[in-house]
Amino acid sequence: MIKNLLLVALRNLKKDKWYSLFNVLGLTIGITFSLFLIFYITDELSFDRFNGKADRIYRINSYIQEKDKNTNWAITQEPLARTLKKDFPEVEESGKLMQRERTLFKQGENNFYEKKVYYADSTIFNIFSYKFIEGDAKRALTEPNDIVITKSIAEKYFGKSTQVVGKTLKTVYDVYKVSGVIEDVPQNSHLRFDMLISWITLPKNYFGPGDNWGGFNLYTYVLLRPNTNATAFEKKLLPMYDKYMASIFAQYNVKIHYGIQNITDIHLHSTFEQEPEELGSMSYIWIFSAVAFFMILIACINYMNLTTARSARRAKEIGVRKVTGSSKGHLVLQFLSESVFTAFIAVLLSFGLVLLLLPAFNSISGKAFTFHTLFQPNNIVLLLGIGLLTGLAGGSYPAFYLSSFNPVNILKGSLSKASGNVNLRRTLVVLQFSISMIMLICTWVVYSQLSYLQHKDLGFDKNQVMVVTVNTGEDERGKINSMNNDFRRLPGIKTVGSANNYPGSPNINLNLFTVQTDSGTTDKAIECYGVDENYLSTLNIPIVRGRNFSGLSDTLHSILVNEATVKHFRWKQPIGKRVKFPGDTSGNYLEVVGIVKDFNQKSLYNPIAPLLLFYGANGNIIELKTNTGNLSKTIAQVGDVWKKYFPQLPFEYKFLDEDFNSQYIADQKRGKIFAAFSILTIIITCLGLLGLTAFTTQQKQKEISIRRVMGASITQIITLTARNYLWLAVIAAVIAFPVAYYFMSNWLKIFSYSNGLSVVPFIVSAIIIVLTAVLTVMFYSAKAALTSPAKSLRTE
Repeated sequence: MIKNLLLVALRNLKKDKWYSLFNVLGLTIGITFSLFLIFYITDELSFDRFNGKADRIYRINSYIQEKDKNTNWAITQEPLARTLKKDFPEVEESGKLMQRERTLFKQGENNFYEKKVYYADSTIFNIFSYKFIEGDAKRALTEPNDIVITKSIAEKYFGKSTQVVGKTLKTVYDVYKVSGVIEDVPQNSHLRFDMLISWITLPKNYFGPGDNWGGFNLYTYVLLRPNTNATAFEKKLLPMYDKYMASIFAQYNVKIHYGIQNITDIHLHSTFEQEPEELGSMSYIWIFSAVAFFMILIACINYMNLTTARSARRAKEIGVRKVTGSSKGHLVLQFLSESVFTAFIAVLLSFGLVLLLLPAFNSISGKAFTFHTLFQPNNIVLLLGIGLLTGLAGGSYPAFYLSSFNPVNILKGSLSKASGNVNLRRTLVVLQFSISMIMLICTWVVYSQLSYLQHKDLGFDKNQVMVVTVNTGEDERGKINSMNNDFRRLPGIKTVGSANNYPGSPNINLNLFTVQTDSGTTDKAIECYGVDENYLSTLNIPIVRGRNFSGLSDTLHSILVNEATVKHFRWKQPIGKRVKFPGDTSGNYLEVVGIVKDFNQKSLYNPIAPLLLFYGANGNIIELKTNTGNLSKTIAQVGDVWKKYFPQLPFEYKFLDEDFNSQYIADQKRGKIFAAFSILTIIITCLGLLGLTAFTTQQKQKEISIRRVMGASITQIITLTARNYLWLAVIAAVIAFPVAYYFMSNWLKIFSYSNGLSVVPFIVSAIIIVLTAVLTVMFYSAKAALTSPAKSLRTE
């Protein structure tokens, strides 16, 4: 019986090749790209689940409350990890990690800057599941200058076939002994590193004498004992403020409490500042899940429409089968088997298409899927399951619809029932139009917002600004001063400034200050960094009141603040206002000498915050404003000057505009995915329209022929057919517009600055769908109108 069902299914596929092609093509596109989205979603949901004890591993987060501001950080203080292990029996193990600044490592002729370097407790290996290739987890990171490296780093410095443990890596001033090699940290980890340096390598008083509960600069993790109530444990942390921190912060009206977060929740649910890696978004998981579902749904709708479109061609076959004894159940089984067979052909094609397009999808999404991903047992089962469900879902309506034909009417030549449920098919087309419009509107808004972010006036000129960083771990200000003077002599360099930070930098100091106000003083945490007298002119940041720094005379006395600072403290006369460090009784103070125009120090996800600039000559971050002509020659000349002063350091540079815009990469990737799938949705929708138009024109062929005999032109015939779809598009717009508006208005709220929603994407998306529908309908309408009326009326 199964063999017979498959043979009949294969025969029908061969019999009508064009319909079969449309069916298979629609299902293949839907399954293929839904599978890509499912891969993406699955990967996002899998973050940190590779850890064997993931359900018991929690990160400690800091909630800092000031009088006028709440700050939530993923970082904590240095004493916290050991204090938790000591004070709370629920903690089986604790550990901490602190990122080190970009560092040059050397091994023989191999010299590379490394960014993913952390200081770590040796207990980290008792918490996380990092697989050791060489060395022993129990002894790794137990001695000063121990370093554990990943497999990729080991191969990078020592080659592939070398025993690495016991060998050394050098920085400019230190030597580290490799005590372990681990497998690369999985990409689906919220914290990724290439090197771990033993915590005890740090100088004894690195954080100050005794336990320093005032500085926040590292990540703290705990492994809770089995069956520990996480919520109850979190509540037990509340008294830690009074016990350890009140003596420092209470006098400044600052309160702190801790929260815990399971590591599997960090990537998609964290709202904390100072995250070590780029975060995902649960809202995109829901969006992409909906898109994957709708892709398959539209493919199924297409199959329904295309199958019912050829119902008239199979009507006599159905009539004969019923007359010769076939039951309705047997016919349903026959049509479902054809549907599932078609779906599995699409699955096989999808499998090959996924393999072919996987590198392109990785490039768009930023993921690192491999062929091995597709061949994993769970993904094979998933692919087969999608094929089966798609076949059953897409074939269910046609199967029951076709099997319900009355054999007497069919054999008499009456196919009035073959028109079927017109309202249902129109509803399905409206659904397709609505989904397509929603995706087009969302894609337009996303790209419009990202373009706005990249071109908005940030308050500084980020174009043609080259940034180089000196990082030796030593005071190099003398060399930097001489090097900067040489930079200024280069013909391709306009101005040179230096600082210890720059706009778009991921890290910026946040210090507590006692600030003079018009009515007294107040304590406030303010972002701050040091700049020289050329920094503002290099970035074209104007002074709106007062003066710029003039030189060394401003050291330790003068400061600049931005307009947001003036507004926050409600200064009527900001020039001359004084700022000092809390608790400083020496009489020393910093005085405001100038107000700079507000500029975006951080991405446009964040509003402009109060900012304080110290004077600091010859900072290690150097900004060079370049001329537009012959940039490659200028870069080479800058490199030559660099090698003159720092021959031991590789010359590396970046441009400020590219670096600043890199903060939007995550949304750009998601925007590309959304755009690609919007286009595919329109393509699949076109296939569905071909099916419905074929069905309509097939059933109305006699009517069309009579109209042609009565003198109707081909244009009139096409207009008559297309008019119905215009109404469907209008109904779809009524549905799509409020849905798209709701989701996009909420999405724009995550930005502190947005270009808002205009009517343009709504109108244009509707026009695109209407034009697509009309052009698609014209194909079959013109074909029907061009058919000889004599031939159609004779067969009728």
